[in-house]
Amino acid sequence: MKRTLALILSLGVLCAATAAERAPRKSKRKNKRQTEVVEPQRPATPEPVAAPEPEPEPEPEPVVNDLTLELTAEQVDSLVAVWRERQRHDAYTEFFEHYILADTTIVDTTPDSLYQQRLRDLASPIQLPYNSIVKGYINRYTDPRYGTISRILGMSKYYFPLIEDELLKENLPVELRALPIIESALSTTAVSRAGAVGLWQFMPSTGKSYGLEVNSLVDERRDPVRATQAACRYLKDLYGIYNDWTLAIAAYNCGPGNVNKAIARSGGKTFWEIYDYLPRETRGYVPAFIGATYAYTYHRQHGLELTESPIPLSVDTVRINRLLHFGQIASTIDLDVETLRMLNPQYKLDIVPATTKTYTLVLPQRHIAQYIAHEQEIYAKDSAYLKEYINPANLDKKRAERSGTTYRVKKGDTLGAIARRYHVTTAQLMRWNGIRNPKALRIGQTLRIEGR
Repeated sequence: MKRTLALILSLGVLCAATAAERAPRKSKRKNKRQTEVVEPQRPATPEPVAAPEPEPEPEPEPVVNDLTLELTAEQVDSLVAVWRERQRHDAYTEFFEHYILADTTIVDTTPDSLYQQRLRDLASPIQLPYNSIVKGYINRYTDPRYGTISRILGMSKYYFPLIEDELLKENLPVELRALPIIESALSTTAVSRAGAVGLWQFMPSTGKSYGLEVNSLVDERRDPVRATQAACRYLKDLYGIYNDWTLAIAAYNCGPGNVNKAIARSGGKTFWEIYDYLPRETRGYVPAFIGATYAYTYHRQHGLELTESPIPLSVDTVRINRLLHFGQIASTIDLDVETLRMLNPQYKLDIVPATTKTYTLVLPQRHIAQYIAHEQEIYAKDSAYLKEYINPANLDKKRAERSGTTYRVKKGDTLGAIARRYHVTTAQLMRWNGIRNPKALRIGQTLRIEGR
């Protein structure tokens, strides 16, 4: 019995101890839950994310060269030609629109005071006085019935820029560009009765003395650039003698000897003081120069329009180091012989005689690349085109053919019909014969037709 009671007491003590142990454990759990509620939760550290691979940078676009644009050489030449032609047209137009005062005066009612004022407005180092003699030449150049100044205006687009370039290089007045107007009407093939040739009408001896080549195949008096360079040196020398531009211009026409004699006989020191003692042609030379300068500058005020020139305005040069005939070029590329002659009038028989030295050949800008691409093919035709020129007898024959012929006007003839018969243009016939009105032909009149 005692054993049973002791066992029950032991079990009671053990249960109490067990309950006491559980109570603090529950308290600890409760405290832990309260701590978890009160304390703010710390943000979870984000897992590291792999950085994206950098995208490859786009390759830079290739720079496009505006001068090529994947065009062929011939297409580029055409673009350059258009650009240069536009420059010529714009420069020509700009001069008259921005530098020349416009008015609506009709020539027949123009007062003398206005002529005087216009000439003064040119502000040139060359004296440009106005008087009745000058007025006569102004009226002649601005008379629309003749059409001379219209053709000259058209040709000036090609010739005046290169003439002005050479004048400025030599520090000469640009107004001297008018001299070729009264010398040759801007014709490189003009020939005077005395034998003067070209834009500047050089005699053979004067041309040679200023370095121009004149022989059976080449006449550089016809070369617009070389002849202008020689004329600049000649005019510079004449001005050095007289220190007066009107006297220098007069001496260009009749020679310094005649000017010196007029000075000695008259005792004068200016052109107008020695006027009556000069040769008749020279008396009108300086007034004609003033009249041509006026007409070129103020042609719009007189209702004059230009006649477009057949010469390409955009050109370039190539060097020729072998004997070459124009026919070799014309038969290979799209360029006719007549254009080659207009651009290279110094080669009298269509031959570039580059045997012992090189020569220049002027070509339209549009044909430069075409010429270079076919250069070997062009030179390969030398035997076909040059064999007839190797024999001196053939040279004489060709020279005679190119020297020209004459034609006597018959009843029913027209200038156009005569031009077609000889395969030339009406403008060429008018230029060669000094014809101003194409309808004013006379029966029995002799026309000179230059050799082609």
